[in-house]
Parts: sequence; C-alpha cells; structure tokens
Amino acid sequence: MNSTTILVRGLLAAGVLASSACTTLGPDFETPEADLSETWIEQSHALSMTQDPEKWWSSFNDPVLDRLIETSYRQNLPLQVAGLRIFEARAQLGIAIGQQYPQDQQVNGGLTKVSLSKNSPNFNSSFADRSYIQSNVGLDAAWELDFWGRYRRGVESASANLGASIADYDNALVSLTAEVASVYVALRTLEERLKIARDNTITQQRSYKIADIRYRNGAVSELDPSQALSLLKSTQSTVPLLESQIRQAHNALSILMGMPPGDLQEILQGEGSIPEPLAELNTGVPADLLRRRPDIRRAELQAASQSALIGVAKTDLYPRFALLGSIGLLNGDTGSNSNSDLFKSDSVGYNFGPAVSWQVLNYGRLKNQVRVQDARLEALLVNYSNTVLQAAREVEDGISAYMGARDQSGFLRDSVKAAQRSVDLALVQYREGAVDYQRVLDTQKTLLATQDTHTSVRGDVVRGLIATYKALGGGWEIRAGNAFVSPQRQEQMKQRTDWGHLLDSEAAAGELPPVPPTGTAQPLLNAPDW
Repeated sequence: MNSTTILVRGLLAAGVLASSACTTLGPDFETPEADLSETWIEQSHALSMTQDPEKWWSSFNDPVLDRLIETSYRQNLPLQVAGLRIFEARAQLGIAIGQQYPQDQQVNGGLTKVSLSKNSPNFNSSFADRSYIQSNVGLDAAWELDFWGRYRRGVESASANLGASIADYDNALVSLTAEVASVYVALRTLEERLKIARDNTITQQRSYKIADIRYRNGAVSELDPSQALSLLKSTQSTVPLLESQIRQAHNALSILMGMPPGDLQEILQGEGSIPEPLAELNTGVPADLLRRRPDIRRAELQAASQSALIGVAKTDLYPRFALLGSIGLLNGDTGSNSNSDLFKSDSVGYNFGPAVSWQVLNYGRLKNQVRVQDARLEALLVNYSNTVLQAAREVEDGISAYMGARDQSGFLRDSVKAAQRSVDLALVQYREGAVDYQRVLDTQKTLLATQDTHTSVRGDVVRGLIATYKALGGGWEIRAGNAFVSPQRQEQMKQRTDWGHLLDSEAAAGELPPVPPTGTAQPLLNAPDW
C-alpha cells in the first residue's frame, strides 16, 4: 500500500467516523399558520363556476388576447430576467452542496533556484551546498467536517432560495398575464369610446345643421347654432386625446411583448370589442391561495432559507473540526541527488491528521450574530402572514370590483337606451318648434356622457375579473414543460460559459424537482456539479 492510498483512506475513514457523530444545530423550519376565513365575504351563488384560474383568459373566447399573452410569455424581457435568476440560484445551490465535501484541494509544484548568502548566519559552506535547484510537486487537502450541520444548513438555505427564485418567476408570470389582459381591455375600451365620440360627432353635426337652418330662416336666434357648435367642437376635442391614449396602449403592449413600440394592427386585427366575461366565476376557498399564489410560496421559502441561516450562525459558537493532509515529492540537487531524482520513492513526503479551532473571547459577537439571523427570520414570518392577508384582501377587492361594476353596467345599459330615445324625441320636437334647443343640447350631452361611462364601466367589469384572477394566483401554470429562458438565450450562455448539464437538464425545461423540506438531509441534488 503506497503513501497516497494511506493518506486518502485515512482522511475518508476519519471523515466517516466524525460524520457519524454529527448533529444539526438551529431550528427546523415549520410553515406558520395562516389566518384565513373559510369563505370569501363576497361569495355568492353568482360566483361559483368551473372556470379554473390556470388559464383564465381563455374564458373570454378572444383569440387576439390569447395570442398577446402567448407572445408576451415567450418574449417578455423582465420575465426572462426572472428565469435567469433561477439558473443563478441553481448554481449557488451547487456551491452549497460542494461545501460538504473537502473544501480545499490544491495541486502545487515548483522549480526554484536557491543561492544562499555567504554571510548567512551559522552557515558553513564546507558542510552544505550554498547553491542548488529545488523541485517539488504535491497535493494539499483540507476537509472541515460538518460536525454541527453548518454546511447541511447551507444546503437547506440554498435549496429554499432556489424555490423562492422559481416562485419569483411564477409571480412575474402571473403579473405579466394580468397586465397584458388589462392593457388589452383598456385598449378595446378606448377604441369603443373613440367610436362613440365619432358617432356623437356625426349626430351633433346634423343637429347643428338643423339649428343653423332654423336660424337662417328666422325661426330661432343665433344662440341655438352657437350652442350646437360649442357642443360639437367639445366632442371633437376628445377624439385626439383618445387616439393618443390608444397609441400609448399599443406602446405598452409592444413592450410587454418584448418588442419596440410599433404598429400592432396585424396582431390586433383591427378594432375589436371589449371582451365579454363569464357571468360566473370560480374563486375557490381562501385556503387555495396558500397552494396557488406564488408570492405566498416565495414568502414561505424566504423564511425557510433564513431559518437555516440561524443554524449556520450557531455553529460558530462551537469548535470546528477538520482533517488536514498533504502529500508530495521534494527534491534538491544537493549532495548525491540530481534533478532527475524528484520522482523516486525517497522524495515522497506526507503528513495528515485532525485539527480543531474554536473562536473564544469573541465578546458576544457570535451570539449577537445568531440574534441578528433570528430577528430576520421573525421579520420574514411576519412578512409571510402579511402576504397572506394582502392576498386575501386583493381577492376580496377584485370580487367586489367585478360585482359592483357588473351591476353598475346593467343600470347604465338601460340608461343609454333611455338617453338615446330622449335625443330622438327632443330633436323631433325641436324641428316642430315644440321645445327650444336647450332641450336637445341637454339630451345630447347626457347621451354622450352615459355612453362613455357605460363603455368605461364595461371595461371595469373585465378588469375587475382580471384583478380577481390575478389575486387568485392564476396564470403561472402555463410554464409547465417550457424553458425558463428562450432557447436562443440559452445558446448564447452555452457559447460564453460552460454550464455543464444545467441548461440541458429538466432545470432548463421548467421541470425542476420540488424543493425538499427543511430539516432533512436530502438536498435538491444528490451531488454537486463538479
């Protein structure tokens, strides 16, 4: 048995022996209780349907909206940034796992020309060579044993961080789908409002001509055509503003789809109508939020990651145990030796054995570091509870906004019909001289305002539904089986850096295995990526 084998076996045997006596310091994370009601405040029979939040936009039966969301999912740049952070966290996890193995392995070698001073103290040139060449090659290894669970807790923390980065991506996807749908609905609402303004302009132009003819015939004063023209110009002035807002909505959609601002008519297929929502909605129960909303999962995993760091900090209070070893070849061309003797057995030298270190007289710094980590954990636990409450509030607000706007839209629909009938009657009576033009003016103002408000509220109905689905955490499920970043960007990364199997594995295809529970010895990966 050669000396190298002795060194390796000695280190491994000591490591296995020490590992059998290891313990894990710090608390094992437990998901805090969530304070949620059993049902929603606004829950009613009108809010129970089989439409699931996973792909909620399909309930609008709008192919243009489907295409916009699909394109934005593939091309949105902030979403790809969130996907890249997953690979960063994945690599960080590999680092944490690698820390469980011998932390320091160094191959070293050198060739040194040495020439000692003739005036060196206690040097007698008759007994030693003053000038010689020294050569060496060797291997040094150091393995700090995970006696107190320092590195196991580090793996737990990194595993939870990876899960949190995935939840961040999912949360970004939920927000993206909701924002695309909301901007699209706003665009369609603006288009309908623009059409209403133009239609009312045509109606008011006819009224102005009637008033002007009656004035020229001496039937009325100049006040009538002046009032008619004032209303006409006021209505016309809204057209440029609406057109500008439509252009801004186009620009917003372009950016969401990861493309420069431009003409989207090919995608939008011209002007369209406001999507019609289903009359019913499946909100589930409040407890579903804990399983569905990515931001709640992120808050939980952030707390889990911090919990493990308490254990890491506690290990500094105890002694550290390590195994140190070194083996190498050392030779100098002195005496009967020559430079070619480096690789002979007589040049072999080695040393190995245990080492211990303990930070003492630290003046409370280490205990206070544990307290810092514990305070951070408690803050994250409070943040988790607050995230749950905020999520419940957002669902309640979304349902309330949806139902309120839906009921309001029903009343306004009847109001528009009545306003249109009033305009028709007032104009007939004005022609006959039964009423003055003020009556026509009032009815036309009311019609324009009512139509515009009704159209805006119809958009509010859909946006309330979108806000509800966003609050329910719907939409992130579409990533299943798809890459976190585009194949083109993956190829760029491969050409720039050796990513090993990380970009070819399930991790690149959005199929990461579940993050293991904290307090277990099972990491997300079985071994580091060397």
